[in-house]
Amino acid sequence: MNDATTLGRIDEETRSLVQIAAAIAGADEITTRDVMERASPSVDNSKVEEVILQSYLFAGFPRTLNAARIWRSISSTPAPRDDSEAKHTNSAQWEERGQETCRTVYGESYEMLRQNIRALHPALDTWMITDGYGKVLSRPGLDLKTRELCIVAACAATAQQRQLHSHLHGALNAGASVGEVESALASLSGLASDADLEKYFSLLAHVTSRRHPPRENADVR
Repeated sequence: MNDATTLGRIDEETRSLVQIAAAIAGADEITTRDVMERASPSVDNSKVEEVILQSYLFAGFPRTLNAARIWRSISSTPAPRDDSEAKHTNSAQWEERGQETCRTVYGESYEMLRQNIRALHPALDTWMITDGYGKVLSRPGLDLKTRELCIVAACAATAQQRQLHSHLHGALNAGASVGEVESALASLSGLASDADLEKYFSLLAHVTSRRHPPRENADVR
């Protein structure tokens, strides 16, 4: 397995958030609890909650609900009484900021993505922008770079290689360095098999070689 480069290594909090995202998506409840308990001293509660909330996009509601229950018992922090970001009156804003966030993640591939998803079903395209990138991934509680590193972890833990390929690009487009993405993948030891991680490091090398030009740090678009 490749070691993450010293330059651009993610910090301990980000490493913990990445591991939590992977555990929610791909591990059993016992493992998820263990990962969360080990992470608890080094993470901000509100950031963990954002990782849990965005997990419903990549792991589904059952795993997200289970993760929220586990985190409530570990953190002993009650849920907020209200969440203005979740109100349906924000739907116009969700669409606007969803387009902006999705364009940042996909860069020059954005228009092709929209065409491809509409060809699968127009409802999926609408939900991707409004619900996925607008309502969830544009929430202010966690920066986009960290969200994308957590999405990389969730895709890796569930062997969703097609989506992993897209979000490796997405993490770089959102401002992560190659070293930070390598470090995120390296932190998944025990949550993904060594054989799979080797494949994902190779996929990252392929992704970076095809960027125009290859860059250690991608500009946020």
